[in-house]
Amino acid sequence: MKLTMAQALVKFLDNQYVSFDGKETKFVNGIFGIFGHGCVVGIGQALEQGGHNLTYYQGHNEQGMAHAAIAFAKQKRRREIIACTSSIGPGALNMVTACGTASANRIPLLVLPGDTFACRQPDPVLQQIEQYDSVSITSNDAFRAVCKYWDRIERPEQLMTACINAFRVLTDPADTGAVCIAMPQDVEGEAFDYPEHFLKKRVWYIDRKVPSDRAIEAAAEMIKTSKKPMMIAGGGVTYSESYRQTLDFAEKYNIPIGETQAGKGQIPFAHPLNMGGCGVTGTASANAIAKQADLVIAVGTRLTDFTTCSKWGFQNPDVKMLSINVCPFDAFKMDSTAVIGDAGLSLDAIAAKIGDGYKSSWTNEPADAQASFFKEIDRCYTVKRDDGLLAQTTALGIINEMIDNDSIVLGSSGSLPGCLQRIWKSKAPYTYHVEYGYSCMGYEVCGALGAKLAAPDKEVYSMVGDGSFLMLHSELYTAVQEHKKINVMLFDNSGWGCIENLQNNQGTKTFGTRFTRRNPETGLLDGEVIMTDYAKIAEGYGCKAYRVTTEEELRAALEDSKKQTIPTLFDIKVAHKSMTDCYDSWWRVGVAEVSESETVQAAYEDMKANIKKARLY
Repeated sequence: MKLTMAQALVKFLDNQYVSFDGKETKFVNGIFGIFGHGCVVGIGQALEQGGHNLTYYQGHNEQGMAHAAIAFAKQKRRREIIACTSSIGPGALNMVTACGTASANRIPLLVLPGDTFACRQPDPVLQQIEQYDSVSITSNDAFRAVCKYWDRIERPEQLMTACINAFRVLTDPADTGAVCIAMPQDVEGEAFDYPEHFLKKRVWYIDRKVPSDRAIEAAAEMIKTSKKPMMIAGGGVTYSESYRQTLDFAEKYNIPIGETQAGKGQIPFAHPLNMGGCGVTGTASANAIAKQADLVIAVGTRLTDFTTCSKWGFQNPDVKMLSINVCPFDAFKMDSTAVIGDAGLSLDAIAAKIGDGYKSSWTNEPADAQASFFKEIDRCYTVKRDDGLLAQTTALGIINEMIDNDSIVLGSSGSLPGCLQRIWKSKAPYTYHVEYGYSCMGYEVCGALGAKLAAPDKEVYSMVGDGSFLMLHSELYTAVQEHKKINVMLFDNSGWGCIENLQNNQGTKTFGTRFTRRNPETGLLDGEVIMTDYAKIAEGYGCKAYRVTTEEELRAALEDSKKQTIPTLFDIKVAHKSMTDCYDSWWRVGVAEVSESETVQAAYEDMKANIKKARLY
């Protein structure tokens, strides 16, 4: 078929499918785009002329629309995507941050940025960066560092190998992340006789990887010789839909479970073996168990510093690591014994090898730790402040109580992900949606749109701080356009409270982390706190907005919001420093080795002491 490169690309995207556990799904749902001279007459023309089943979604910031696409794919458990196209230059570069977010979280994201002319005849074109040492370098080379696959189409026939490689990566659970296909604007319009077999329906099979017998035998032996093993349920449990096997394994051998942000919500919140979030944003119960464990069974987790407390969280001198993961890069972290395979298949195989004769030596420790922390959750949910201000944890408790059990709660950055991992009571699988591999400010509102597009029959509640809202909320406008009701729960504490806590806890006074006016007397940003009417901003977009300062106002707003059919925003004024504590955890940050401040000096000495307790690799 004689088609332009862009027309062939659209036709190819429209015919890609994935098959998982025998269920076939159309892989590419649509395309987000902001049109400019780098794409509007190429892929824009191809989309406009029709003949395909791809929905075009109008983005309003390239990073924002790409974050929405990431959230869509995450909510769909990586089995459906929305591609993103942009113009050249700044439009393209806006998507680089989102690509980092996708790759860090192992979420498929296809970006199709426009590029400069392959023929170079009109160089330099508008928005072209000229590098003196090589004119072949363009803005799109910036994507190389944050993508799992990168390509540039300099001849129309190159599209075929590029697309096959791109979708190989996008549909591979072990290697997925951001994929960039850069499209020079002249090549987008050039024609080629594409073979029909390239454009026909293509099914990509997401097979469950079978672990080796040798690895299963080694894992079974490690578990049988352990006394106090602990499991960590990560995103691999979520995406492989292996929560049932994970829980069965834990129950059979009496093994307590800690959760990562990506794994939270798969194990019932109140299950006796669920210790809650593990690590820096984790619970006192999970962190207490982690310190005693002599074997850590990491199931589908990247073992980031937040999960491991910078490799400090496992204090038992005899502790060993066992990792079950489809990705070898992750499976060998922390010198783990690796089982390369699907989470569910691997756990079933290990259980078959162990048999029925083994039980861990845990007695009352998990139950006691859980009971103690449940009391702490109750305390957090019912904080009554002397100044009458609403505590962040109290507001979360009210929201948790009043929203529907199948509602999706979404977050990404600031103090809210920590509060959510510690005290949010997930009521159903796949309703806890927190991006914390990159902790990207600006994901929250834009991501809420993506989650709503993925689950249109469910309510979506975006938990966002005022700092993140100010940084990026472009797709709130898109939600209005698309008639998609999302609920933006904006917690306004007049600053970057999470970072202020980190700053203060490491001995430094508050500096540059509160949203204040510049003080004419000192010349510093230490004047009065700026109070912003965020509800008015949302009302200007056409949303329903609520102003909340008390428990009663929050309850009334939540009740009324259930009647709304348009996006809503809750402008919730919460007390300064009213988030959850860091429950017996440690996070390594670079504390100043030399300082005039005694508190900074003390923080540096504390860091050195904790490094001695942590594993080196």
